[in-house]
Amino acid sequence: MQEKLLERKLREAVTARGGLAIKLSSMSFTGLPDRLVLMPGGRAYFAEIKTTGKGLLARQLAVAGLLRKLGFHAAVVDCQAALDEFLKVVAG
Repeated sequence: MQEKLLERKLREAVTARGGLAIKLSSMSFTGLPDRLVLMPGGRAYFAEIKTTGKGLLARQLAVAGLLRKLGFHAAVVDCQAALDEFLKVVAG
């Protein structure tokens, strides 16, 4: 599945659940996940969106590991099943 379609589905599903899916971008900190997902109740999640079959770059893997070490949920969404699983987690 295309990254663009997965990202749109994620945004729409998060919004429908009362949350925000904020696009992340930083010139000084590379490898950030694509989206910061903020849900009611002060819950925060990270999602890296990838076209089906594409893997993470080394820097993206390192940043995801750092986020997890800090206690955040950092997921890779690369297919409909991964999106469905992520949405189950954020629905909490």
